[in-house]
Amino acid sequence: MSTPTATHPAHESCVATRVEAHTIAPELADRAAAVLKAVADPLRLRMIALIASAPKGEACVCDLTELAEVSGPTVSHHLKTLKEAGLVASERRGTWVYYRVAEPYQPAVRGLLETLVPAAGAERAPHDIELENVDRALAAVISSLTERFPEIAPTLVDRIVRESYTGLARRAAIRQHLVPLTRHFAWQRLEDIRKADAPAGDYPPQVLFVCVQNAGRSQLAAALLHRYAGDRVVVRSAGSMPAASVHDKVRVHLDELGGDEGAFPKPLTDDAVRASDVVITMGCGDVCPIYPGKRYEDWQVGDPALASAEGVAAIRDDIDGRVRGLLGDLLPDLTLPPIRKASA
Repeated sequence: MSTPTATHPAHESCVATRVEAHTIAPELADRAAAVLKAVADPLRLRMIALIASAPKGEACVCDLTELAEVSGPTVSHHLKTLKEAGLVASERRGTWVYYRVAEPYQPAVRGLLETLVPAAGAERAPHDIELENVDRALAAVISSLTERFPEIAPTLVDRIVRESYTGLARRAAIRQHLVPLTRHFAWQRLEDIRKADAPAGDYPPQVLFVCVQNAGRSQLAAALLHRYAGDRVVVRSAGSMPAASVHDKVRVHLDELGGDEGAFPKPLTDDAVRASDVVITMGCGDVCPIYPGKRYEDWQVGDPALASAEGVAAIRDDIDGRVRGLLGDLLPDLTLPPIRKASA
């Protein structure tokens, strides 16, 4: 009867050496696992994708808050996780903080977005043709706006158009109108940039209304002000977390007021605040950057999102009275139509 052959210590050492040669060192595995854990959260993965694909490779914290309907502290928590993992670096410039992928991880993030993410969605139908059509349409928009704003660098026009499309596309419910809406929004942004860069010009007063979704209160306020003042006041509206579309019960009132193509939810931009003389917030908290020399007001107005049709009508009447008061300050000589009878 044979007896088992004892394993020689030298043999065990040789096997261990071969195994170690074909795997990752423990300390490197720990580090890599920490990085993978940081991007394993869906929202953080979308954040890092937005940062990596943004113009100039950086994104403002205001852009990142638009990715999901979460609170500011939640966004800050996710960004802190990415920073602690070493994936992103931040820099404060003026009133906003900008984030970019940390240089050592740029190739890894690019590989992640170009290989793993497409592989995860491989079963979906390809959209190459659609993307090519969109790119051609955006190129036409860029060309026309470059001609319209010759004093603004073509590279900036290009960036504003593409940023505008990306910002609107994130929440768009119907995509076939995205290009014309992008043109309108980019045109507004370029107008604001031109005014902000040359503030000494002869401009009419400019008012910015801001709420959370830009789907109700701020849209009504902007439509009412435009209805009464016309071109004598430049009016903008925006949302800190824009919705996919204007609320249906609000749309009825916008149609009655003669709403135009501007009646769609738009993200808040720093340029819109810089170009405005009056900034009015409605239930969105402290989201607007503060610039000296501007008039800031917070209107405590009901939210039409969950209101009945009668409730929305009452909110419109409340906003109507406030808009009339504002115009009494901005355009004292303006004759306003009689106050609409309160809805039953």
